[in-house]
Amino acid sequence: MKNPKPSLLRIDLGHTSLRGPRPRNEDYCAGATPEGLELENKGILVAVADGVGGHADGREASEYCVRSLLADYYSTPDTWSVPQALDKVIVALNRWLYAHSRRAPDTAGMATTLSALVLRGRRYVIGHVGDTRVYRWRDGELTQLTSDHVWEHPELKNVLSRAVGLDAGLAVDYADGDLAPDDVFLLASDGVWGTLGAPRLAKLLNLNESADVAAARIANAATDAGAQDNCTALVLRVLELPPDGLRDTLARVSALPPPPRLKPGQVLDGLEVAEVLHESRVTLLYRVRAVASGQDFVLKTLRPLGEGADAADTAALAHEEWLARRIASADFPQVVSWPARRYLYYLMSWHEGATLARHLEQGRRFTAVEAADLTTRTLKALAVLHRLAIVHRDIKPDNLHLGADGRLRLLDLGVAASDGQDAAEVFNEINNPGTPSYMAPELFAGKPANESSDLYAVGVTLYQLLTRKYPYGEIEPFQTPRFGDPLPPTRYRPDIPDWLESVMLKAVAREPADRFETAEEFLLALERGAQRPLRVARRTPLLRRDPMLGLKLLAVASLVLNALLIFLLLVR
Repeated sequence: MKNPKPSLLRIDLGHTSLRGPRPRNEDYCAGATPEGLELENKGILVAVADGVGGHADGREASEYCVRSLLADYYSTPDTWSVPQALDKVIVALNRWLYAHSRRAPDTAGMATTLSALVLRGRRYVIGHVGDTRVYRWRDGELTQLTSDHVWEHPELKNVLSRAVGLDAGLAVDYADGDLAPDDVFLLASDGVWGTLGAPRLAKLLNLNESADVAAARIANAATDAGAQDNCTALVLRVLELPPDGLRDTLARVSALPPPPRLKPGQVLDGLEVAEVLHESRVTLLYRVRAVASGQDFVLKTLRPLGEGADAADTAALAHEEWLARRIASADFPQVVSWPARRYLYYLMSWHEGATLARHLEQGRRFTAVEAADLTTRTLKALAVLHRLAIVHRDIKPDNLHLGADGRLRLLDLGVAASDGQDAAEVFNEINNPGTPSYMAPELFAGKPANESSDLYAVGVTLYQLLTRKYPYGEIEPFQTPRFGDPLPPTRYRPDIPDWLESVMLKAVAREPADRFETAEEFLLALERGAQRPLRVARRTPLLRRDPMLGLKLLAVASLVLNALLIFLLLVR
């Protein structure tokens, strides 16, 4: 008997938008129902917008906003969280509409309300601005999930306090929650909810009709009841939900047991173990060979049960695999699907070669040109991660692999952090988050890792490749270091060019503000080289090293002056 296919998120979607007594329909609504990986990673997006108050370009504003949201949301990285992706797009739309509305008198005031709903996995997320509304019908009860952004006015109907394009800055309301089977969502413009009210809407949604019929019935009921505005209703019924879990990956992986400890020659799921590559406190890394094809892979798994790994480590391994699958770049090992998998692990492509740490151990002496080239390639790989909102957090020679094919690859996402990780899902660290000697000074003060700390680690790596030393000395685990000025690398290697020394000192500067802001800026400094060298202070100014020094000097000067005055008075 074949295993049934896993259930997917399935919905019934319908909408109706009527002009009503208005000369023009300024509402706009639409939805996107993708399939496959796009459905899993980004979900289903629907939205309703209402152009502001009878303005000549109200329809243009609402249609542009909804169409652009649907297009641009699905272009954001899969590693971004849903609220982050919505916010990036909606804030950009606000900037465009606001700037456009100020270009000419006939477009002044061009703005729109917006209510967007994303269903992904077994959860929903709402992004909302203005007075369009999102309702949920569940278990015979209608719940309003959004709040209206309006000012109360004694002479006028409610006046919008927030809308897309109304002001230069925009604050978007976000809400989320769990989905349940048979949930029904209603997105409605004020012409609908303001005319019918919640009790009538509840009765109409309780008729258990198809989404198309329900949306048409609600919009027509509003116009028949004397609505004085455009009437738009979008109805979404949840028909089927996918399994629980972290993007389905965690649901599939967490049910699998860790494999037993393996030795060379043993076979697991059609994979023969060739050698043990690495063993840490929690993880095991093997080189394996497919018995059928003879192709080599890297297998990463957890220690067997009872040897230290727990449920949180399982979630962390699933998260690592999820991140790795989304990095389509030759600068990283690629995840390999293995249908025969019966245990907790994932496979990556195998590449002959050695890490840069191994090259150093074998006594290789890198020239300045070689080290600069390897750093350039590292930065290009890191830029791929940063564009996906992923921070590596453990850049070092051990995690940089120079293949026999000449390509440098960035390894090990075991402690990588992503903005796309849901806040409610907390993972244990498979390894310590970073290696002390490569960690930026601010990390020891408890600040979170970011792009700047990754670039700092690249700078330390470049420094070590050339000098076999660390700019602030070696830092042991659990040590709380004090950072002064980094030692100039020419102290160990006088043959390092001045321009490259300047690049290194900027990369490993103690203060984040003194470092490179992006991988691209770091790359540009290396590419310009001696043609346009950086100007970097070799020592931190005294007042920056000791901010209290000025007050100390002032206090000393005051004491000397007072002593002098007392002496003069006594002499008289």
